[in-house]
Amino acid sequence: MDQQLDGHAPAANPNYERRWLVLCIVAITQLTIVLDGTIVNIALPQAQLDLGISDGARAWVITAYALAFGALLLLGGRIADYWGRKRSFIVGMAGFAVASAVGGLAQEGWQLFVARAGQGVFAALLAPAALAILTVTFTEPKERAKAFGVFGAIAGGGAAVGLLLGGVLTEYANWRWCLLVNIPVAVFAIAAAVPFVNESKAEGNTRYDLPGAILVALGLASLVYGFTEAEDGWATVSTISFIAIGLLLLAAFVVVEAKSDHPLLPLSVLLDRDRGAAYIGSAVIGAALLGGTLYLTFYFQIVLEMSPVVAGVASLPMTAGILVTAAVASALMPRIGPKPMMAVGPLVSAIGLALLTQIGVHTSYWTHVLPGVVLLGLGLGLLMVPMQNVALIGVPDHDAGAASAQINATLQVGGALGAAVFTTVYTSSKSSYLADNPAPTPPAGVPAEALATQEIPSDEVLASLPEPIREFVTATIDHAFSAEVSGYAWAFGTAAIMVALVSPVVVLLVRAKKDDVKVSDTPVHIG
Repeated sequence: MDQQLDGHAPAANPNYERRWLVLCIVAITQLTIVLDGTIVNIALPQAQLDLGISDGARAWVITAYALAFGALLLLGGRIADYWGRKRSFIVGMAGFAVASAVGGLAQEGWQLFVARAGQGVFAALLAPAALAILTVTFTEPKERAKAFGVFGAIAGGGAAVGLLLGGVLTEYANWRWCLLVNIPVAVFAIAAAVPFVNESKAEGNTRYDLPGAILVALGLASLVYGFTEAEDGWATVSTISFIAIGLLLLAAFVVVEAKSDHPLLPLSVLLDRDRGAAYIGSAVIGAALLGGTLYLTFYFQIVLEMSPVVAGVASLPMTAGILVTAAVASALMPRIGPKPMMAVGPLVSAIGLALLTQIGVHTSYWTHVLPGVVLLGLGLGLLMVPMQNVALIGVPDHDAGAASAQINATLQVGGALGAAVFTTVYTSSKSSYLADNPAPTPPAGVPAEALATQEIPSDEVLASLPEPIREFVTATIDHAFSAEVSGYAWAFGTAAIMVALVSPVVVLLVRAKKDDVKVSDTPVHIG
């Protein structure tokens, strides 16, 4: 009866009778994808120690996931549409679980990097398949609004859940469970999807743009690796070569897309002032969220010696700030248009990041961290909602999916590039600090090597040491932590400059007015 009243025939609405159950299945999947953007952050310090990963390489745990996810997301969306959304969902979920198992059982750093890249590959298939299933399942406007409201809330709040869950699992179980927890979720989602989700696929031209997909993936990978190599110097052969190769491959991608009759990313989507500014903003948000704030985790656990759970809680004000101003932006946009918020938001976030450059070894979270992370979140929330809507202005229906996916793709790719750039800034700044500030001289009669190889002593052990040795150990610890903090501060400062530059880009490029935008259905993946 409902079908007749609503006018949605089963052929056009393959999951109508079980639509709310389908929403639950898709929501669980979305939560899994978003969680993996942040859950590993809290676990990373312990994973680094357990697997012997160097400071320069540890960011690849984040970069590998974000890069594979972002570079392949557009292709994943095409595969889901052409091959079948249910089939893509099941394969993506199964592959994601296998990659999670490999990462959770990793015995060396490279195995964890490969597993995270594998998660990104299958997430690039899984995420658009889940969103497409939701889109074809909910066709009635009011029900679609409710469904996408749930989906969007998970996209926004999942990052916070990931921080908390990552802290709990790391502290009370093991960092490996931050990856292994995906396996039972995947088994449940697949078991529910097989009987309850019906297949659907796009009709018409179903050719894949494989040359474009290969060029953009290799180009971005080379570019990111080049930025990572820059920690040894920007003028090294390795750095220049990989960055140059990456730029050439991306230029070739543009040429291929311009000539293709079935492009992975229609250039008309990008070659627009408003949409171009939105994609720049998305990339910078990714850099600030996935790249710059990674060092907050290290500061909390390594320098401030917070437990993983407390570190997760300490990160929440940023996510809360995003959710608050995202709601405000949704309400204000029909009244004042997108441009004012897109111009102000980056400046607010940049001020927050600038405040984080003032952290020190003995500074307080409440005075030197909390104001910064709150402002960072408030600014990002102001930018995200109008940016998402501006990215869809004037896009024909045929390319709407590609335009929506491009926002999430640039977010992930920005995070990968940001992690690479900030790692280079961190390692260079730390090395410069150590070169300019020699280590303390050990007291007479005590070999420096013996003290240097010891773990950081507890307060009780430190108090029991003779005064000269106690003073030396304390000074050595402060020296090492000061070098760490110097690297973190420079990473935050670099992120602040990047974010601040979005504001003049918006002022110069964005022309959209309040009548040009509407609140979009498609959520942005924050994690």
